[in-house]
Amino acid sequence: MSVAKVLELINEKNIEWVDFRFVDLAGRAHHITLPASEVEEETFVNGVAFDGSSITGFRGIEESDMVMMPDTESVYVDPFTSHPTLNVMCNIFTPEGERYERDPRSIAQKAEEYLAKTGIGTAAFFAPESEFFIFDDVRYESSINKSYAEVDSEEAFWNTGRKEEGGNLGFKVRQKGGYVPVAPVDTQQDIRSEMCRLLIESGLRIERHHHEVATAGQAEINFRFDSLTKTADNLLKYKYIVHNTARQYGKVATFMPKPLFGDNGSGMHVHQSIFDGDTPLFFEKGAYANLSDMALYYIGGILHHAPALIALTNPSTNSFKRLVPGYEAPVNLVFSKGNRSAAVRIPVAAVTPKGCRIEFRTPDSTANPYLAFAAMLLAGLDGIQNKIDPRALGYGPLDKNIFELAPEELAEIRSVPGSLDEALDALVADSAFLTQGGVFSQDFIDNYVDFKRAETKAVSIRVHPHEYALYFDC
Repeated sequence: MSVAKVLELINEKNIEWVDFRFVDLAGRAHHITLPASEVEEETFVNGVAFDGSSITGFRGIEESDMVMMPDTESVYVDPFTSHPTLNVMCNIFTPEGERYERDPRSIAQKAEEYLAKTGIGTAAFFAPESEFFIFDDVRYESSINKSYAEVDSEEAFWNTGRKEEGGNLGFKVRQKGGYVPVAPVDTQQDIRSEMCRLLIESGLRIERHHHEVATAGQAEINFRFDSLTKTADNLLKYKYIVHNTARQYGKVATFMPKPLFGDNGSGMHVHQSIFDGDTPLFFEKGAYANLSDMALYYIGGILHHAPALIALTNPSTNSFKRLVPGYEAPVNLVFSKGNRSAAVRIPVAAVTPKGCRIEFRTPDSTANPYLAFAAMLLAGLDGIQNKIDPRALGYGPLDKNIFELAPEELAEIRSVPGSLDEALDALVADSAFLTQGGVFSQDFIDNYVDFKRAETKAVSIRVHPHEYALYFDC
């Protein structure tokens, strides 16, 4: 969309405010709002100034002036504001007009540019399946003398005996029993449908929605694939609309990977493929799962670099509460067709040549999508360029239920790191594939590792409530 078209849209929709947004290192959006009357063609040329020193992981106070440069292809009307508001995503530049090397969105765009330069393909397409919980109440505190977390849901199995005003209506979701039940067990049909309605109005193509496996309101909404940066934009839009729709219903949505102990966590399975123009490059009829050699090499790159990748695709200490055996967690670094116990699954049901893709099931939604998608693409491209054959390296195919393998068989399978610190160690040891084509700078990687090490330390030095259960009576 041209600048002229955006200005026309502002007039046509009687827009009063324009909200300029950017994303920080952790993947959270920030915004500055201008009166629509102050937004002119020059705004899109000169950008919007902001203080980079107030954003964790960006710049020091001595070099804090930064500029948001709006991307006119990202605009949509905010469905929640009382005053008509147009939202627009931005890239971050220095005052000298250079792309800021720590800007996640610019990194995603550089990954797409690098793909084109390699000559391998013209576009990489991504489609994340980002799961979430909808709770009725959430309480947590971490202080010098108190540490706890408590969530509640009208659907939760632990509420079968709760006395409520008007009586308990029953029909709770059993633990691990929440996959696609109908009402009255599924109480959240209408809220998910409203989320989808608003997502469609904002420009997303919604494919389906449903209740997920866990009790207490786990959900999933799937939207149509798009190119790398656009999909990352769409995921931020998706999370914004999910969060705020839940709030309008008096509920709260969270994309936290493991908010409940003893039930399934929330993942972000990421489907991905490469095209050359209109030609899909991952399809070869009659081959294993109809996958081309290029697709197999791409899988090889993903699995070979997975320990380092996970520092970007599962970048929270809570991520590793989900990545444990026994909860359908994709911790095993193998590939397989139609097999949800493998880290990389190749969908085979009702798949056309253009729909042929690989699905990396390990990531979760604490990931900054711009960084995670860029890193996955670079790992896959490294696999293609170096012909990393996953079959030769023992990464499969393994068409068995891995969760039921004998211990001696399981011991032969490489697994994901056991903690965020281990994943960060792997990233430090294996980062060269990320710096290809100047996509990630070494400064960015070093800064990112320091940023995440601070999180792991903050968690590790705090007293955990379960330690009282284990040790208080010593």
